[in-house]
Amino acid sequence: MSDDKPAEFLSGPLKVVNVGLESFAQELETLAVSVVHVDWSPPAGGDVELANLLSKLGS
Repeated sequence: MSDDKPAEFLSGPLKVVNVGLESFAQELETLAVSVVHVDWSPPAGGDVELANLLSKLGS
């Protein structure tokens, strides 16, 4: 790999995959950044005990 590869990678247009916070994706869109938003939140709203219980349902 040559030393110019990182520079080539960073010189192209910015493309972002945003996971979770939709307002971040919206802000990027206002700056004309190509963005794909993935609507995601932690399982069980982040409640670890409930997430562990739910994971047992799939087994």
